[in-house]
Amino acid sequence: MTDTELLRQVDLFRDLDDDDLEALAAKSSNRCLVRNELVFSEGDEPDSLNIVKRGRLAMVNRSFDGRESVIALMEAGDLFGEMPLFDGLRRSADARALEVSEVTSIPYEPIRALYEEQPDQLWRVVELLALRLRNTDAALADSVFLDVTGRTAKRLLELAGEDDEFILPITQEELAGLVGASRERVNKAIASFIRLGWVDQHDRRYTITDRDQLSRRAR
Repeated sequence: MTDTELLRQVDLFRDLDDDDLEALAAKSSNRCLVRNELVFSEGDEPDSLNIVKRGRLAMVNRSFDGRESVIALMEAGDLFGEMPLFDGLRRSADARALEVSEVTSIPYEPIRALYEEQPDQLWRVVELLALRLRNTDAALADSVFLDVTGRTAKRLLELAGEDDEFILPITQEELAGLVGASRERVNKAIASFIRLGWVDQHDRRYTITDRDQLSRRAR
């Protein structure tokens, strides 16, 4: 896939014409990453937004004692690192590859120039920020209304998507960070799903055997 084709699939740029897409693609650069390699770290000075071309990345916050909270998983076609384009602040999280990945980066300056020439395009930005806010609201609601077992059930369903069989794309430690609990408590929740016959597990391969019950536990 060319960079122009990749940009065409990103909601933020979906209304741009071919000339504008090609102009942005000409300014972009690609970077291949190995597992655990950082695209950027929390506190870095920002200069570009990024799109996952292939692979999977995690947006991660760290506590003072080194514990991780996985804010979001980014997959092919997902955009990240856009906030400093608008507020000028430093990076608010680490962006780390979870597997061999490739990222396309676009400098902020040509994007700013495009918005100055075509201010109507900023409505796509509003949509993106509204989606981010909705996701934050949902995560906050989960932390308030769901216990660790409920949040674990919900994250497994999200990672599975529409498939009942899937390979967990992250480690148990990373899953714990995504759930927002210790690894021990998340493993205990998964063990309870297996005991109840809702989930089957062999290493990192999971099979959801009772989606209805797992879905009820996630609410």
